[in-house]
Amino acid sequence: MTADARPAAPALTERQEARRRRILHACAQLAGRGGFEAVQMREVAEAAGVALGTLYRYFPSKIHLLVATLQDQLQQLRTTLRRRPPAGDDAAQRVAEALMRAFRALRREPHLADAMVRALTFADRGVSPEVDTVSRLTTAIILDAAGLEHPGPGQLCAVRVIEHTWHSALIAWLSGRASIAQVESDIETACRLIGLTAAPAGPLAERPPGPSPTDR
Repeated sequence: MTADARPAAPALTERQEARRRRILHACAQLAGRGGFEAVQMREVAEAAGVALGTLYRYFPSKIHLLVATLQDQLQQLRTTLRRRPPAGDDAAQRVAEALMRAFRALRREPHLADAMVRALTFADRGVSPEVDTVSRLTTAIILDAAGLEHPGPGQLCAVRVIEHTWHSALIAWLSGRASIAQVESDIETACRLIGLTAAPAGPLAERPPGPSPTDR
């Protein structure tokens, strides 16, 4: 069964949601202190005050848990960006500012950032629903910043390229292969695609009306 064909998970009760939030908070705290290796399921359960079996019912693996933590962080970022929208004269500048805010937040907690991005990189097909949610949230953040409620195919393609660049730049920074300045430059460059896809492209689109060669 594909991710799209899976039945929707039942809604959590208020008590279950509170438990889930404690688990995510405990995971973020442990990862923030010691990175990927510090997130051990038994320690997370103890810090969250839940039984180990309960933790596994919510999150089948450490990878599931860390990707869900990234999902939670992105949801918080989207809420913040909606309250304080990024400034900029055009869509490209606003998208770049939104992603720069996200990058600054990750820089404040590099161990947590490394743990979440590593989990996303290690995720296999068993974590596809969670990874898909992370992708959808990243897309939503970009579209919100660009002010695109009904993006066209070219704009959605640009968003995917921006997402790929964002992810690759984070990996390069976390592994020490790219400086902060390089990451920011790459993000700004990729975000310009939003502006390019909004305009007609190609020489045919620019050609003034006139008889085609077949009409001559």
